[in-house]
Amino acid sequence: MTAPTLATGERGRGANEGRGIRGDEPDAAPRRSRTLGRRLQRPGAWFALPAAALLAIFFAYPLVTSLWQSFFATSGGVSSWVGLEQYARLFSDPLIAKSLFNAGLILIVQVPLMIGLAVGLAYLLNQSWLRFRSGFRLLTFLPAVTTLVAYAVVFRVMLATDGGAVNHMLGLVGVAPVDWLNNEWWARVALVAAITWRWTGYNMVIILAGLQAIPGELYEAARIDGAGRWQIFTKIVIPQLRPVLIFTTVTSTIGALQLFDENWILTEGGPNDATLTPVLYLYKVGFRQFDFGYASAIAWMLVVITAIIAIVQFRIMREKP
Repeated sequence: MTAPTLATGERGRGANEGRGIRGDEPDAAPRRSRTLGRRLQRPGAWFALPAAALLAIFFAYPLVTSLWQSFFATSGGVSSWVGLEQYARLFSDPLIAKSLFNAGLILIVQVPLMIGLAVGLAYLLNQSWLRFRSGFRLLTFLPAVTTLVAYAVVFRVMLATDGGAVNHMLGLVGVAPVDWLNNEWWARVALVAAITWRWTGYNMVIILAGLQAIPGELYEAARIDGAGRWQIFTKIVIPQLRPVLIFTTVTSTIGALQLFDENWILTEGGPNDATLTPVLYLYKVGFRQFDFGYASAIAWMLVVITAIIAIVQFRIMREKP
């Protein structure tokens, strides 16, 4: 009776040991895979380190420094803590109100005009019946690759009151010369025209990509149902382009609020501050008056305004009619 019991116990121990060995294998495999995963992640972290360092040095550090500097005022080369005084100063500065009015006017007029032209051009250049489509697309996009300063200088020469190409062409049809850059409203018109010429092709390419992503079955089904071109455009194209239109509108809004190069080259913010924008005013305060604390406050005011407008636009355009 004893032998079978011992044999059974030995077999049980052997089976348990065997199961124990086999049971360790599933636990060992995840440990090996986790160790291998950590080893593989280390080179990626090292490769990402230079980019992270550059981001911290040239973005995060200036961002935090400008916020900190906005709470100081400099007098006689000595900086002193003034708290929220620089931000309170924004509400009593007439040039802040004037620059925000100019930026809002450009935003209300130029952005819808540019997006509308971009949608129309993209829809036209997406038609299969149009010949030389690639060439027309290239010509439309070319202004976007010109440098900001170069094209602004060209516009300044073309819009000169005496000897400018635009006034010369107007004179050929009997129209009196227009003082484009020295009249408040005409200077705004010239600025809007320059920005629209520069950025319409850029937005057109983005919208064209959105058009080409619309399934052809939608057009075919609409034609079978008897829809005309206008119905196809309003009921299919525009709703399908909603995400693209949100993106182009928000980015164009941010660009309008950050406008600097064009109005600086064309008019330097004049005449009578008619083309003064917040970023141009920030530049004058910081690098001409050397009031960096107030300039930092202007910058953070612009950040808050831009964020609010972008969020509102995103939510309005995201809602389905």
